[in-house]
Parts: sequence; structure tokens; C-alpha cells
Amino acid sequence: MGKRAQQGDGNAGPLLEQAVRSVLTAPEEGLDLALDTGASLLAATAGQWPAVSRALLGYADTAVGRCWSAGWRPADLVRVVRRGLKPVHLALAVDLIAAEARRHPAAGLDRRWQEQLRELEAEVWWPADEQYLGAFAHRHRLDRFALATAVLELLRSWGRLPPIAPVGPAPGASTAARRPTGPVTGEPRMLARIRALLAKAESTEYPEEAEALTAKAQQLMAQHSIDEALVAAAAADRNTPAALRIGVDNPYEGPKTMLLDAVAAANRCRVVWAKEFGFCTVIGFDGDLDGVELLYTSLLVQATHALNKAGSGKDSRSKAFRQSFLVAYAARIRERLTAATERTTTAAAAGRHLREDGTEEQLLPDARLLPALAARSAAVDEEVGRLFPKLVSQRVRVSDGEGWAAGRAAADRAALHGRGEIHN
Repeated sequence: MGKRAQQGDGNAGPLLEQAVRSVLTAPEEGLDLALDTGASLLAATAGQWPAVSRALLGYADTAVGRCWSAGWRPADLVRVVRRGLKPVHLALAVDLIAAEARRHPAAGLDRRWQEQLRELEAEVWWPADEQYLGAFAHRHRLDRFALATAVLELLRSWGRLPPIAPVGPAPGASTAARRPTGPVTGEPRMLARIRALLAKAESTEYPEEAEALTAKAQQLMAQHSIDEALVAAAAADRNTPAALRIGVDNPYEGPKTMLLDAVAAANRCRVVWAKEFGFCTVIGFDGDLDGVELLYTSLLVQATHALNKAGSGKDSRSKAFRQSFLVAYAARIRERLTAATERTTTAAAAGRHLREDGTEEQLLPDARLLPALAARSAAVDEEVGRLFPKLVSQRVRVSDGEGWAAGRAAADRAALHGRGEIHN
């Protein structure tokens, strides 16, 4: 692990702050000049480069920490960079996040924060802070001026971000301010069974078997949500809804958001779309949020694959066809998931309980079930109102009948599983 930045970097610290301030306040027409001037100052001599390197990683504590206080999370900052900058900025972003993370013990980070750091592979790979910029420049074949320019562009991007609604505690938040976010290690046996079904569905070569397996997994997920609601009701649990952010990018970000909303609604969650930042905030109880993310990712992969095979010739490549296809796909998936949830809930209200092995057992009906589910839905709505007091709705239009029909047909064929990779 690299050594922490030291105090006493001479003029490098003030020089960096001056360059960043100039770039942050520069108007668009003066930005190139501000970048060139700042980068020239930082990269002026090889002798001051180690001090600039130490100063940068020390400054990251402040710059990145300010973003955490404003509601942003590691995946959010990386998403901002990926949308607006270049791969070199992305690599810098991950490193600065890793450098700032040294301030916080793992026990002080919530589960999803730790997961994001792992997924980003945010690790300190450089031997000492004064060697960071030199090592980075060697890795990416950059001269000092080009790297200093990229650093300033990245810090400008982050420094101009507005505050957003938080979706969990920032690092270092007091224990009292933390809300339960689910277990850090292990998971309920029901969820383990669900994951096993999904893995089997992924490995089969027969679509009918995959659909049957994954439909059973969806039923188990609904049963798991019902079980959690009853346990909370019996214990008078004061656990409150949580939230997470899921990236939703172009192309066809509107239909993708519709698909996410369909999955969320079927799992008693709500979605709020921040179009300008390329993400949706999903609000719900923690176990439900995990299922939403899993199913949405899977269905988006399937929709993309189906779209690439659909249509008749050139018309299927048109924007109107693809937009209509994805809107219809999302609408039909909403119908399927809603029906599945209603079936499971009706069975549970009648006392039929789905075991982990997929078989049913008859229990006495529990009169607390429907009120408990209603209370959880109301709690989610209340949390949405608290986090987002000003919301507007947006319509998504379709203009291609063939695309609509193909999208609904693809949704009927979709298996509700949760693995794969997205290719736009």
C-alpha cells in the first residue's frame, strides 16, 4: 500500500490549489487557457513532480470527501467521468477514490460502498505518494503536461457537481446516523437458493428450462420479501427503506428507465430518474433492492440481445424501431412481473408458503401479511417524498408498430434471470 501524503510539500500544495481554482471558475470560452496555464505550472520541472504528486493525493482527500458529503458515491463519480471524459480520466478517478479510501476503515463503510470499491478495483498500487504521478505517466505513456491537464480536467468535473439526495451514510458517519443496510457477509438461505436457480438457468441450453427455473427464482424472491415483511411486523422492526443508484445511459435511456421501473414496481420499490447524470435512484427495502438490481441487469441484457436479432431488414436498425421495441418490451415485462408478484402474494395470504427447495407447504393464513406489505409500500412512498420532494413525470413515445410487436414478443420469451453483460 502506498504511503500517505506528507505535510510540507513546499509550494506544490498552494500551486495545485491555485491551478484547480482557476480551472473551476473559468468560463467555457476561457477553459483551454486555464488548463494550459495550470498544467504548465504543475508540470514545469521534473524536480517538483514528486511534490505535486504528494499534493494531489492529499488534495484528493478534500475533493473526493466533499463529493461524499454532497451525496455522491464511488460508482457515481466514476459514472460522471465515463460519460464526459476519457479512459485516462477514468483511471485517475479510480486511483483518487482509492487514495481517499485510506482514511476509512472497512468497518466504517456500508455494504454497498464496499461492493462499489471492489467492483471498481479501487486499490492503492503505487509504492509511495511522491511516486504516484510518475508511475501513472509511465503506465499510460503520458508526459507531465498531458497528465497534469487530465488531473485538472477531472478535478473540474468533480468540483462542479451539485449536491444530490444521499442513498446511504457517507464514510465516517456516526453509528447513530446509520440505517441497517443488510448483512455484510453471508445471506439468507432463501437468497442462496435463488442464486443457485439463476446459475442453473444460465447454464442450460434449453430456453424453456431456463424460463421455468428463473420464473421459480422470481417466485422465491417474492416469497423472501413477504417473509421479511412478516418478520419485521412480528418484531415491531423499525427498519426503514434504503436506496441505491443504478446507471441508465444512452442509447434509449427512456425505455431502459421504463424497464427498471417495471422491475422495481413489481418488487415494491420506486424509481426516480436523474437524466442529466445518467442514473436512477431506486428506493425500497434492502432485500428488495438487491433483487431489483439483479433482475434489471438480466432483463436489459436479454432485451439488447433480442433487439439485435429482431425486425425485418433495414427497418429494424432504425431508431424508431429500436425505441418502440424497448418500450414495448418494458411494458410487457411490467405485466409479467406484476402478475407473478400478485400470484405469490395471493398464495401467501391464503397460507401457502414457498419453501427454499421450491415446494409449497400449507400454513395458517397470517392476518398481518397484507397490512405489513401495505405499510412497507407506504414507507417507501414516504421515503421518496422525503428524498425527492419535487418530482415530475415524463412520457416516452413510440412510432413504429413493428418494433412494438417485436418488443412484446421478446418480453414474452424473456427468462427472468440475473447474470450477463450489457452491450449497447
